[in-house]
Amino acid sequence: DCNPEPSRLTPAVRDHNPSKMARNLVGKFMPLFNRVLVQKAAIETKTATGLLLPESAQKALNQGTIVAVGPGMRTPEGNKIPVELKVGDEVLLPEYGGQKVKIGEEDFVLYQDNDILGVMK
Repeated sequence: DCNPEPSRLTPAVRDHNPSKMARNLVGKFMPLFNRVLVQKAAIETKTATGLLLPESAQKALNQGTIVAVGPGMRTPEGNKIPVELKVGDEVLLPEYGGQKVKIGEEDFVLYQDNDILGVMK
């Protein structure tokens, strides 16, 4: 199983799994070169006690799940440099950057592999 232990993830990511529809849609999409397609974790709309948060108090999360990975880059000599990330990795994302894309009804962000800050273990 590619997913890390749920107890080690933050609450927002622990409950985040790419939807079945998202997996089917991205199965038809493969990023080019060293790009990875990420589905961002859902924004928390409730507190731990169940209170609804107003939009101004909701924080955008910088975590997500890799849902598609490109084949990698090639050196000038033609050697392949594979992408270190894999589908299912829970990752830490930069606050800004990435290319927003919509596939079907789902929103994703396309990053270059070197833009990803780290993998959640």
